[in-house]
Amino acid sequence: MYAERPSRAYPACLILLIDQSASMADTFGGDNLVRKAEFVANAVNHTIYDLVVRCTKTEEVRNYYYLSVIGYGGSVGPAFAGQLTGRTLVPIAEVADLPARVEMRSRRVADSAGTLFDTHVRFPVWIEPRATGNTPMCEAFAQARNIIKEWLSERPRGFPPTVLNLTDGESTDGDPTQLGREIMSLRTNDGPVLLFNCHASSRRSFTIEYPDDDARLPDDFARLLFNISSPLPDPFRRVAGHMGLRLSEGARGFVFNADPTAIVQFVEIGTSTTPASYQPHMWMDER
Repeated sequence: MYAERPSRAYPACLILLIDQSASMADTFGGDNLVRKAEFVANAVNHTIYDLVVRCTKTEEVRNYYYLSVIGYGGSVGPAFAGQLTGRTLVPIAEVADLPARVEMRSRRVADSAGTLFDTHVRFPVWIEPRATGNTPMCEAFAQARNIIKEWLSERPRGFPPTVLNLTDGESTDGDPTQLGREIMSLRTNDGPVLLFNCHASSRRSFTIEYPDDDARLPDDFARLLFNISSPLPDPFRRVAGHMGLRLSEGARGFVFNADPTAIVQFVEIGTSTTPASYQPHMWMDER
């Protein structure tokens, strides 16, 4: 299982669910004063750009992925900005052509002698930070389920769809357990759909990354998310190993009380459907 590589004949479906509730305006706490909404939007934009790079062959962006980004807060629906506003599932070549805007950012890099210096790079923006309303996670899961069902009706073969849910609080529109289980019960010929969950912390607290049981989890909410998180397939665990994480065979795609570093790792692991070509992306030093 999970052996298929995304290709133009058998593209992969990737769905990002982004909590955009009012509490995402809070900072991570401690010494890190960045707002969670801004950091998560930044992480998602980097993820999209990385997917574009992965899919670029001989200056052509090939449709190895179809991408959906669903925001949930004051409303639930597609989170793309600009010309992609309102689009539910978009081929990666079209995503590459239609960022909402392109910023110039400073990035610190090292030369061949190891000396650090700043250089300016173009940074496409597809997702804007938002923080308003409650946390309608059930509706977001329902939309993801519907996208996946339609995808599988047309493409039953290939790498299974992957759903990454980034949230900072409990669902306010009910218990998402049944919807999560329904998502994970769907499958292609290559294996069940993958659902991974990441909880972003607002306070200085210990982070629990990729546990294989719920013994150390502090509350019912953490256990709920754990129970609707898929076990990490071997290729994903190998990518985690490249990051210095040593995970057990039963490790779930779940992080609790994630700090910024843990969120970056979560997104990179969750989108690593081509592990052989994986390279770490050290972008947190951008200015």
